[in-house]
Amino acid sequence: QMQLVESGGDLVQAGGSLRLSCAASGIIVRYNNIAWYRQAPGKRREFIATLTINGTENYAAAVKGRFAISRDSAKNTVYLQMTSLKPEDTGVYYCNRVPHPVSWGQGTQVTVSS
Repeated sequence: QMQLVESGGDLVQAGGSLRLSCAASGIIVRYNNIAWYRQAPGKRREFIATLTINGTENYAAAVKGRFAISRDSAKNTVYLQMTSLKPEDTGVYYCNRVPHPVSWGQGTQVTVSS
């Protein structure tokens, strides 16, 4: 099956850090563009970061300089390292393939308290 499972979300204080994981099955992350997204309550899903097949990283302006996307090919997992977290980073975080997404998973909840 083609599946991406997000994990690592937690409740953290503003200024803290978290590392989210996107574990892939039926997809080889080294040979796919993988992106992170988030969705805050009452808002639409927004793009956060992309890691392309050739290793290029792209970030939304809201997270540039604070978040870093990476992959571990041996574990077939993509990560999102988040630092200097702000309350506005709160939301459900998802990963998916670009430009051919698979079914969206349940995401992982990140809550940043002020």
